[in-house]
Amino acid sequence: MRLIDSHAHLDFRQFDDDRESVIQRAREAGLVAIVNIGTDLASSQATVALAEQHDFIYATLGVHPHSADTVTPAVLDELRALAQHPKVVAVGETGLDYYRDLSPRPVQRQAFADQLALATDLGLPVIIHSRDAHDDVIAALRGWRGIGVMHSYSAGPGRLEEVLELGLCVGISGPVTFPKADALRAVAAAVPLERLLVETDCPYLTPEPYRGRRNQPAYVRYVVEAVARTRRVSAEAVAQATADNVRRLFSIS
Repeated sequence: MRLIDSHAHLDFRQFDDDRESVIQRAREAGLVAIVNIGTDLASSQATVALAEQHDFIYATLGVHPHSADTVTPAVLDELRALAQHPKVVAVGETGLDYYRDLSPRPVQRQAFADQLALATDLGLPVIIHSRDAHDDVIAALRGWRGIGVMHSYSAGPGRLEEVLELGLCVGISGPVTFPKADALRAVAAAVPLERLLVETDCPYLTPEPYRGRRNQPAYVRYVVEAVARTRRVSAEAVAQATADNVRRLFSIS
C-alpha cells in the first residue's frame, strides 16, 4: 500500500534519539508522504527544516491552542514569512482546546481567528484542533470561507454533519482501533470517502496493537486497516483514497 500520514509531529523531543530511523521505517512501511505539523513558532521552523531534508515530508505552520498566548503580530508576521517556503502546505495546528485549558479561552479564540485570517491571506488550508470545544470551533468556522481538516475528529457521529457542511475533511487517528471506540468507527464509516484523511498524530494516539507506546508514521497502516474493516472495503482502497485526498487538500504533487 502507498500510504500518507496527514498529521505527524516528528520534530517533537520524543523523536530526538532516533528521528532518522523513524523516518526510514516510514519509507519501508510504504509511506509516500508525511505532513509534519507545526504547533508554535519554533516547531513551525523545525517542521520546515525537516521538510528540507526529506523529499516526502511536508510542513505546516501554526500555533496550537495550548500556546495561544504566544500569538502576537510579530509571531504572525514570522509565520507569514515562513509560509513562503515551497514545502509549507497548510496553516495549523490551530483551534480550541477546552479540555486542558492551557491558555485562556478568549485568548484561544482570538489566536484561532488570527490564524484563520492568515490562512485566507496565504490561500492555504487549515489544520483544526478541537477538543471539548466543538460549538465554538464550528461558530468560528461558519464565519470563514476556506478549506481544511478537522484533525483527529472526536465530536462523535451526531456532530459530523456540521463539519461536512462546512466543506471540511475529517481526520481519523489511532483511537479508531481501540476496542471501545464504536462512536469513532461510526464516524469513519459515515464520512464520504473523498473527505476522509488518516493520521497518526505521533508521538500520541498510538493504535492497537502498539497502544501505550510511542506512535510513529509507520503505524498509520493500522488506522487504514481499521477504517477499511469499518467501511467493509479493502485497505488498499482506503489507502489510495486518503492519499489522493491529502494530495488534493494540500496541493501535494
